[in-house]
Amino acid sequence: MSAFSSFFAFFARIFLAVMFVVSGWAKLTDFGGTVGYVASNGLPVPQLFAALTILVELGGGILLILGLFSRLAAFIMAGFTLLTIVIVHHFWTMADAEMQLNQLMAMKNLAIAGGLLMVTAFGPGAWAIGPGRD
Repeated sequence: MSAFSSFFAFFARIFLAVMFVVSGWAKLTDFGGTVGYVASNGLPVPQLFAALTILVELGGGILLILGLFSRLAAFIMAGFTLLTIVIVHHFWTMADAEMQLNQLMAMKNLAIAGGLLMVTAFGPGAWAIGPGRD
């Protein structure tokens, strides 16, 4: 992999991961609010799903930034991101402004999942510290 490609692969991983790390940290520091939000979306055992969400977002994001187990982390994060479309951003059941906002969020998540699947397919690039480096 060229230095040019390594540079862009590194920053692509960072850009994909930042949202997850920030979101996971916010959920961790307001665990009660996170549990309430999870419960409001109809999931059973909201404490468990809140903890799993934090693990995927914060843990996966950190692994992605470091380039440690990047392919596995990206694959899990892509699946999680796609699931949020169905569980949280189900715009096809909504109307008006709520539908438009959630459709936009769903399309954003689809694009993010695509980026994560690129990391799954091609690895983290040369600037990574763990298995799966190119």
